[in-house]
Amino acid sequence: MSLLNDHRDGPRDECGVFGIYAPGRDVARLAYFALFALQHRGQESAGIATALRGGSIIAVRDQGLVAQVFDEHTLRSLVGDMAIGHVRYSTTGASEWENAQPIVRDDRRTLALAHNGNLINAVELHAELRAGDVPFRSTSDSEIIAALLATHPADRIEDAVMDVLPRLKGAFSTVVMTEEAVVAFRDPHGLRPLALGMIDDDGSGGPAYCVASESCAFDLIGARYLREIQPGEVVMLTDRGVRTKIVKGTERRAFCVFEYIYFARPDSRMAGTVLQVARARMGELLWREAPVQADLVIPVPDSGNPAARGLARAAGLPQDDGFIKNRYVARTFIQPGQELRRHGLRLKFNPLPEVVAGKRLIVVDDSIVRGNTTRQIVQMLREAGAAEVHLRISAPPIKYPCHYGIDMSTSEEMIAHGRTVAEVTAELGADSLHYLSLESVYEAVGASRATHCDACFSGEYPLAGTEDANGKYALEMELPLARV
Repeated sequence: MSLLNDHRDGPRDECGVFGIYAPGRDVARLAYFALFALQHRGQESAGIATALRGGSIIAVRDQGLVAQVFDEHTLRSLVGDMAIGHVRYSTTGASEWENAQPIVRDDRRTLALAHNGNLINAVELHAELRAGDVPFRSTSDSEIIAALLATHPADRIEDAVMDVLPRLKGAFSTVVMTEEAVVAFRDPHGLRPLALGMIDDDGSGGPAYCVASESCAFDLIGARYLREIQPGEVVMLTDRGVRTKIVKGTERRAFCVFEYIYFARPDSRMAGTVLQVARARMGELLWREAPVQADLVIPVPDSGNPAARGLARAAGLPQDDGFIKNRYVARTFIQPGQELRRHGLRLKFNPLPEVVAGKRLIVVDDSIVRGNTTRQIVQMLREAGAAEVHLRISAPPIKYPCHYGIDMSTSEEMIAHGRTVAEVTAELGADSLHYLSLESVYEAVGASRATHCDACFSGEYPLAGTEDANGKYALEMELPLARV
């Protein structure tokens, strides 16, 4: 396990996907830069697969960051008219090459697949496929989707997708590529994000269409954001342009509200909302809910930056950088040794005594899960001379695990589970603590609970059978499935 991950207190296991159909363009390079924009969604592994229309699929995938997996030589070898890509976080013990994506299967049809989400009926589908002697090479539930599509008897991939999609339960924003087309589809609840974009005609053969987990991927490659792919929608990118069909769209919508708070890049647009603006509004609402006598507002960089700006603006208080963040920290497998272990968080954050000493601080962050990092941050600020430390968190208390593709540990490991706010405050060593209310989160993003999932805060899972599925992987599978 890496030192950085040891000290990461936020949720993990979110992934990013990308797909493009663009004959005449350097699709591998476009996929590379799109994944570069989506790197925040997954830092365990990265991969790109390309295909020439009517030709074969070529794939490169490996553990590491996008810039570590690909170089000029590799990208030049990935020729094609279309491409899909993936960046991934893994659960503990599942960071293996076999689980890197895109997954390539060669059964009745050859295809490559990239997936963000988690199936809650993976055990049943896996057993069904194994009963039909379908082999598996990975421990990812993404390969279950790939196997269902690769072995499907339909002649066209879109027909296979339309038949398989209603059988999948859980979260799945998925991109599939064959030798003929790129097909993207989203689960009927819309739990994970997926958007459609277009690159205007540059004289190389007409406009090109692409899909991505977030709109920030379009910005980097010169594509225009068109719209979100709807829950239950199948989008086909082919030589005939874009075709879409709603396969199953009557389910309760349940988009993950944590995307607004934490996961997505602040320059991304989701449900018509620019997240930078929504997160600043969360900071304003934090001040409305819990004002306090203070001298200075500081964020925990970088995820606390927008809310800190909003809070400082609403409070009429100055804001400064109380921490310097090492922006060159990547995954490292080098352990620090006993002498340096207690200073491990300084690999990422270093407090500035000249800024915080003697000050009553409002420290703004997006969330607290286990509390380990927050506890050390409070301690570092005390050691740097802070007079008071008041924590303001732009998310409600996280008390329940996510079963839809995010690793938020178990309830027992969450510091807010079974504790009052006063008890958490004492555990963290802060002078005060306030979590933004769930009502204010929805006010900030201009959304309704009726169309979102907030189970990590409320314990109310939108998909029937979610809690029953938990734990089946370890008990019933030959190997535990890795979420993606």
